[in-house]
Amino acid sequence: MAMSCNTPSSRALLTLALCALVAPAGAADGTLPLPPIDADFAPIDPEEAALGWLLFYDPVLSGNRDIACATCHHPHMATSDGLSLGIGTGGTGLGPDRRGAPGMTTAGRVPRNAPALFNLGAYEFTTFFHDGRVEQDSAQPGGVRSPLGADLPRGFDSILSVQALFPMLSPEEMAGHGTENAIARAVTEERFVGPDGALDLLTGRVAAIPAYVEAFGRLHPHVAAGDAITITDITNALAAFMELEWRADNSAFDRHLRGEALLEGPAAEGMALFFGKAGCAACHSGPFQTDHGFHAMGQPQLGPGKPGADPALPADTGRHLVTGREEDRFAFRTPSLRNVTLTGPWGHAGAFSDLGDYLRHHLDPVSGIDRYSPQATMPAMPAPEDWAAWDDLDHRAAIARAVFLRPVALSEAEIAALLAFLAALEDPEAVAGHFGIPDAVPSGLPVDR
Repeated sequence: MAMSCNTPSSRALLTLALCALVAPAGAADGTLPLPPIDADFAPIDPEEAALGWLLFYDPVLSGNRDIACATCHHPHMATSDGLSLGIGTGGTGLGPDRRGAPGMTTAGRVPRNAPALFNLGAYEFTTFFHDGRVEQDSAQPGGVRSPLGADLPRGFDSILSVQALFPMLSPEEMAGHGTENAIARAVTEERFVGPDGALDLLTGRVAAIPAYVEAFGRLHPHVAAGDAITITDITNALAAFMELEWRADNSAFDRHLRGEALLEGPAAEGMALFFGKAGCAACHSGPFQTDHGFHAMGQPQLGPGKPGADPALPADTGRHLVTGREEDRFAFRTPSLRNVTLTGPWGHAGAFSDLGDYLRHHLDPVSGIDRYSPQATMPAMPAPEDWAAWDDLDHRAAIARAVFLRPVALSEAEIAALLAFLAALEDPEAVAGHFGIPDAVPSGLPVDR
């Protein structure tokens, strides 16, 4: 979280040294976060990350063998997919050029915008997905809350490893629908664990590829001894790759915090607004600009949203779907802002294709709800039914009632300065990644390039 220059801590000496450098060009109230350091991140085995790299780009983990993790989290789109709502299994192409399968309906798409993957190896990231349905929770079995509940396997190295499991079990994302493949059938029948469960089928596919067996055997004595590859072996490797590949802590803002090169001009003006008058840092706090909390921001609803919403109100109610608490209705997780200028469209449903428009709405969401003009990045879509929930005046009124923000009045020049500061959060080396895109994967299936 943000730290005052007057706040003592175990890192007090570093704080005092940095405050002398950054305070003059920093926030109006004199507070800036400390820069990320190595101790903030989990250690990574490079060999495990290299194995996860291949798995991340390998469609073998999808039910129809037609989509990989990388399809919706691609370096060409700064670890997102460039779409308001993603097109998962059954689609063809990459990024904004991706097309759905013939006959695909709006309900067949991924129901929420694909989040970016930067800095997820930092210890402070303990909650995942827009609604936080995967999170560390000591009251839950294994210390993790997840959609699998007590059936969640043991052996995950991190909460990020748990998160990596669920896209593979999502019909819209990777598993497939109905009975179109064995994994989809298992998911449809809610057979997730045990013999012939979806997880067993996934590990069986990987274990049928000698190159993967050899690689896992080098990492894990139980595989070298002839025991089966486990689903957590797979997700741990995926997590290790994401943690190494997209650590982003060398933006211009990071260098400013380290005292290496101060921000100047519009970026410095935007930083002062961000940490001061605009109030952004109230939620976008800490070294990665997130409080990891959930807030009702008055975001427009594109598409049908996640299933399970109140049938009397056909809209995505966000965190409320996880907790059932009325105060969580329409609340979504605060995203980190590293490389945010590169990861549009923005919002949990990708309802904004222009970051400036997103900021204007964000500064006064209740008024913005009435001003919003539908915009989306969807090839050959959105269909008219995508705006059905948004066109419902009762729905819009309910979203407006949930908003917790007070309006902030900024000029267009100040909004331009905020955008300049957000651009200072870009880390081009992290976007490119350490490994890049593999030429081939062990399954022999095509790699999204």
